[in-house]
Amino acid sequence: MNSSRKLMNVGSRQLLVFLEICRLQSFAKAAESIPMSPSGVSMLVKELEDQVGARLFERTTRQVTLTDAGRRLQPVAERIVGELRSLEAVIGGAEAAVRSRLHVSATPMVSATLLPGVVRSFADTHPQVRVQLSDVDVNAVRRQVLEEEADIGLGFFIKAAAGLVREPVCRFRLMRISPPGIAPPGLGPGLPWTSLKGLPLVSLPTDNPIQALIEKHLGRVSEGAQERPRMNLIGTLIGMVHAGHGHAILPSFALDECLRHGLGVAMLVEPDVHLDLYLVARRGAQAKPAAHDFAQALKQAAARLAG
Repeated sequence: MNSSRKLMNVGSRQLLVFLEICRLQSFAKAAESIPMSPSGVSMLVKELEDQVGARLFERTTRQVTLTDAGRRLQPVAERIVGELRSLEAVIGGAEAAVRSRLHVSATPMVSATLLPGVVRSFADTHPQVRVQLSDVDVNAVRRQVLEEEADIGLGFFIKAAAGLVREPVCRFRLMRISPPGIAPPGLGPGLPWTSLKGLPLVSLPTDNPIQALIEKHLGRVSEGAQERPRMNLIGTLIGMVHAGHGHAILPSFALDECLRHGLGVAMLVEPDVHLDLYLVARRGAQAKPAAHDFAQALKQAAARLAG
């Protein structure tokens, strides 16, 4: 007769969250301390309770207390987490001696235009560092940084959040790009927004936050919404302009790519419109030296393209 019992599938993050709630006697304070979203903390506690088969906390509007099962689990969780931290120190020290890693999470347009050159030049000056780049949407950038999946994050329109430190890297201009033969190739003098009146345009989707800013200013120089092709990817948009389907408005971080395609480029003025690129990191996290060096390389590259 087989008397073996099924082992619990308990993760270290569940135990860490459990112990932090024990220490602070508050789900909300634990979420801020870790840091993690309150819903993420509640989800991990629920998963842990499902695994142990018992309720671990009694919650009222004023306090959080341990149940009998929670009190029995606490010393076991402390011992397991302590042993895991010792193991992490041993393995982490050996791994750091071989190679350091830097995980960068960035929005797709930043990943496609600004970062390839920065990652290449950074690899030349820091051959011992392996940069892992994740091109994800802005919400995933915030989540990956908060949950320590990424060391740093990059993007526009990254909202402030508990547990995040935001630093503006650079302010980019909006620019008009024009097909070959319509405007001289290369970066020309600035043009007012009124120069766009009546021009055929290709655009990003209307739900893209950059396009929302563009539409706000286009509405002041054109009558009514213009029906036009809309592309999801900035590379496709540049290709459409190169093929003569119309003009487009893009942030100046795409300047190099537009010049490589022989497009005419003019910064838009009257008014000047800017976009702030943010670098985000988890509050309280010990920054890797490589992260600081990568941020400096990024700022230098961004400043050149800021217009």
